[in-house]
Amino acid sequence: MNKAFDLSEYMSESIENIVKNVLISSMKNPKESAFLMKYMVAVKNAKYKRDVVESKGGHIPPFLMGSIATNCNLYCKGCYARANESCGDNLKGNEISEERWGDIFNEAKELGISFVLLLGGEPLMRRGIIEKAASVKEIVFPIFTNGTMIDESYINLFDKNRNLVPMISIEGDRDQTDGRRGIGTYNLIMTAMDSLHKKGILFGGSVTVTTENIMTVTSKAFIQELYNKGTRVLLFAEYVPVTISTRNIAPTDKERLILEENVEELRKIFKNMVFLSFPGDEKYSGGCLAAGRGFFHINANGGAEPCPFSPYSDVNLKECSLKEALKSPLFKKLENDELLLGEHDGGCVLFEKEEEVKALLGL
Repeated sequence: MNKAFDLSEYMSESIENIVKNVLISSMKNPKESAFLMKYMVAVKNAKYKRDVVESKGGHIPPFLMGSIATNCNLYCKGCYARANESCGDNLKGNEISEERWGDIFNEAKELGISFVLLLGGEPLMRRGIIEKAASVKEIVFPIFTNGTMIDESYINLFDKNRNLVPMISIEGDRDQTDGRRGIGTYNLIMTAMDSLHKKGILFGGSVTVTTENIMTVTSKAFIQELYNKGTRVLLFAEYVPVTISTRNIAPTDKERLILEENVEELRKIFKNMVFLSFPGDEKYSGGCLAAGRGFFHINANGGAEPCPFSPYSDVNLKECSLKEALKSPLFKKLENDELLLGEHDGGCVLFEKEEEVKALLGL
């Protein structure tokens, strides 16, 4: 196994490779080419802003996560968001407004944040926020969606705004996907991918890795199918158990080793794709990237959390700026107590250290 793998270098080279290939394939689409070239300039400008802050003793992460919706049109088995009540049918009353999300996106641009991941619930259920994101061209917004709401209207929105990048969730083959997400979901996903590919829209996929699907989702055949459909980015996220009864499908050290070895091999085979593993790749960055080291999470109600799997907060974006939220006392305590570093039993450091995180807040 290649222990010298450098995540930052891989990301830089892979993104450049994708941009190069998209540029070549989009010669007949000046709109795509123009956006990509402008965005590469924006990325350099954003990095300069972050470097200036760093030189003065501060820190701005390149990524931000935002759960923009509490509703979802699916009821997936073992859903973490529903289990911790960040997703449900009667939670809309406290959601951040479209206008405030628009302000947050512009604040992120000014700080030098290059990527804002939009999560849910199902993010496409709040189209107004997606449209706010579309207007901030200096940021790329990967949208983590179940794919079932990607209709002609959304295809047109993605086509006109290339900074919106759908990341479609898939659990493996038809039986595995429909088994967790509901009968017919797989066909809807395939149709959505075909529609995006036909328009030449850059999109990716997101796989929740379990003990049940790991051999399928890391196989060459599965990846080849997604590649043929047009998928160019794939995120492997280790399943986080919501109850004791689902711990048996959470990856163990055995599955993590399989995932790491297979992803390394896939990176060699599929040169024009980007493969990321969460939280597996974090070890190449010196520990957990949450709590502002590499990113932090804004929940649908405005709370600034270390990450989606550590849903605890002491500041709210309804009452403070993004810059102020980065100075969260909780984030500082996590850094000072070195809770983001070291060995742990599960895939997510802060999930495994939940009681210690709660203690910092006096809970």
